[in-house]
Amino acid sequence: MSSEALAKPEVCGSGTGYQPVPHGQDAHATRSLIKTSSEFAIQTAGLGKCYHIYDKPRDRLLQMLARGRKQYYREFWALKDVSFEVRKGETVGIIGRNGSGKSTLLQLVCGVLAQTEGTVRAHGRVAALLELGAGFNPEFTGRENVYLSAAIMGLEPAEVDARFAEIAAFADIGDFMAQPVKTYSSGMYVRLAFAVAIHLDPEILILDEVLAVGDVRFQLKCGRKLDELRAAGKTILLVSHSAADVVRLCDRAVWLDGGRLRRAGPAREVVEAYLAWTTHDTGVQASGAVASAPAGVGAQDLLVPVPRDAFITGDGGAEITAVGLLAEQDRRLTLLRGGERVRVAMRLTAKTRIQYPYYAFQVVNAKGTRVLGSNTMVLEQTPTPLEAGQTITVHFTFTFPELANGRYLLAVGVADGQSAQHVRHQLIADAYEFEMASASPRQGQDVLLKLPDCALTVA
Repeated sequence: MSSEALAKPEVCGSGTGYQPVPHGQDAHATRSLIKTSSEFAIQTAGLGKCYHIYDKPRDRLLQMLARGRKQYYREFWALKDVSFEVRKGETVGIIGRNGSGKSTLLQLVCGVLAQTEGTVRAHGRVAALLELGAGFNPEFTGRENVYLSAAIMGLEPAEVDARFAEIAAFADIGDFMAQPVKTYSSGMYVRLAFAVAIHLDPEILILDEVLAVGDVRFQLKCGRKLDELRAAGKTILLVSHSAADVVRLCDRAVWLDGGRLRRAGPAREVVEAYLAWTTHDTGVQASGAVASAPAGVGAQDLLVPVPRDAFITGDGGAEITAVGLLAEQDRRLTLLRGGERVRVAMRLTAKTRIQYPYYAFQVVNAKGTRVLGSNTMVLEQTPTPLEAGQTITVHFTFTFPELANGRYLLAVGVADGQSAQHVRHQLIADAYEFEMASASPRQGQDVLLKLPDCALTVA
């Protein structure tokens, strides 16, 4: 038996179908959900999914022979005690790190998997795109798979005939519609699968990372179609690693961590909390994810330590110990939409005397392209010399422009000298991470910018 087979999970318990909670507090919650089901498209109460993990091949046989008298497996709960509701017409995003249980949750909602405990209800016709090509027969042509998917959803061939032209036009795979889907590229798979899911008139649409697949034009087309479905009152449950997509598309968000529900609420608040926790390990703040300074606490107390694995260069004549992206009201920011007045702040300690301090920062996108930035030379300022052992906080204050949605890094540095000739004491290429999530129609424009209005202060 292969090593993969050793860890292949088996389902804990004997839950099948949409199984009710048998007793106790969860049972009361389930009865309450059923009474108000007309308000909701999706309801879960105490939902859990457990697998058996066997370390050795023989343990499977021993477990069968033991007949429950002894346990030869370890339990792995992919999902545990998850309760939430999705109202009809609502769009809800599911976020969390890889392995947090997001895809398992979607499969339970769709009925693809049976829960181990708890209750899950979906009220209405469900169309789901859970994984690449799921539900497709690789030997069938694209056209045949369209009719197959429709039949699974309960549609008559005549209904599919009336919609086939729209499905084919949206998928835009040309003559490949008449070819077996086993010949398709991954992009063609998802084009067809998404086209089928959205054109078969579902009441509930469930999507697992579909917006991350395909070229930019197709992603934009998917986004516009989802906007149409939302406007038409369809219910959408969406898993995405893109904070921008969740904030733009979703009314609410559910954050899963280690298979458990960590937080649920308005999409922007939950996403900000998630980014603050995953990026800077700052924990979840009461105000969302934008940490605010208590009364009497300065902005420097909102800075976060430089990541342990940061890329750092320089001769060590100064050390940058903490960095932050702050709002004017002394709040730490991890999610921006553009147009905000912000401060890039860094705390540093001089290890030697610095006669001509040269401070700089840059914003770098996911491709490594420097998008914007400023420094003392651009601002035509000459900061006061630093003595060895002196600690200061440097702030660059400016209006943050609207960049393309996505993840960005702050690079910060300190040197001695001028732009043309200086000694680099320290440069941190990835000191702070944040996300741009704008709903503006200008999105998609990648630009390089200077910041002539940027002001520098040193304290």
